[in-house]
Amino acid sequence: MSVLRPRRYRRLTPAIALGVSVALALATACAPGREDSGGGDAAANYPTRPVELLVPAAPGGGWDQTARGLQQVVQEAKLTDQSVEVINREGGGGATGLAELTTNDKGDPYSLMIGGLVMIGALKQANSPLSITQATTIATLTSEAEAFVVRADSPFQTIQDVVDAYRADPKSVIFGGGSAGGSDHIVIGQMLKAAGLSPGEMNYIGYAGGGEATAGILSGDVQVGVSGVSEFAGQVESGEMRLLAVSSKDEIEVGGKPAPTLSGAGIDVDFVNWRAIFAPPGISAADAEGITAFVDRIHSSEQWKALLEQRGWTDDYRTGQDATDFVSEQELQTASTLDELGL
Repeated sequence: MSVLRPRRYRRLTPAIALGVSVALALATACAPGREDSGGGDAAANYPTRPVELLVPAAPGGGWDQTARGLQQVVQEAKLTDQSVEVINREGGGGATGLAELTTNDKGDPYSLMIGGLVMIGALKQANSPLSITQATTIATLTSEAEAFVVRADSPFQTIQDVVDAYRADPKSVIFGGGSAGGSDHIVIGQMLKAAGLSPGEMNYIGYAGGGEATAGILSGDVQVGVSGVSEFAGQVESGEMRLLAVSSKDEIEVGGKPAPTLSGAGIDVDFVNWRAIFAPPGISAADAEGITAFVDRIHSSEQWKALLEQRGWTDDYRTGQDATDFVSEQELQTASTLDELGL
């Protein structure tokens, strides 16, 4: 088995990554890229050495779960004799990881990244010069409804209780979820607007990862938590949390029971979060084909289908130009939504 190459640049800090990302991108744009890592044969046999799968967030969240799910499927289905190493690089709602992928990893088909809607919103919220479209979109993978939850001893029994408390005093309700501007933040804004309230008055705490958000809810720092259904399913099933509503209009089950929906409570919202896999810019067409073929094998495996069912993820698979166009459209739509909601 190939030896994993050293990553001499792992000391890159979030501040440096965000501050110099544009300069690095300009500096590397004219440098010779690793355009060809072996031609058609190498692409057809991808991967021929270990793959590093970057998670631009702390452990425990949806991106981390997706990456480790992919890693698990590759191992269980024996899709390659090469390793897939998951690396967490939190900071800036994904900006630190994206800066690393688009500068340090440019042209390297063995450095991949999980990202999605959360990153688009967080970059917009931070007025970052980075864009997810700077990366090479390989495939969209899944979509998932957002869940509104409270601690089991919360006085909020329904989502309408939350709406009523916010209407009486917006600052009395502390919401919590992923990074500011991400999907959790956006869906709360959509919920409040649909209920005839002002999202701009929202008291929101953003966390770097799903594990931190869960801890914030259970500790009482956050009164209403919002994240992907799969991130809270265990706590809901164990009775530590109460599920108030999910954001999709389609009925889903959580813990073997039909989940209440925002639309069922008279709040007209239908929202899902999506996740995708990206490669660095500057890879060759042959390398992109090789990575896509590898992801195709993962997606087609029985192990991946079982994982989707287990986690409650919706299969939302696109590759090639369809995936690239989708991500570009989502970037435009998210920017418009954040502006509209005053977030």
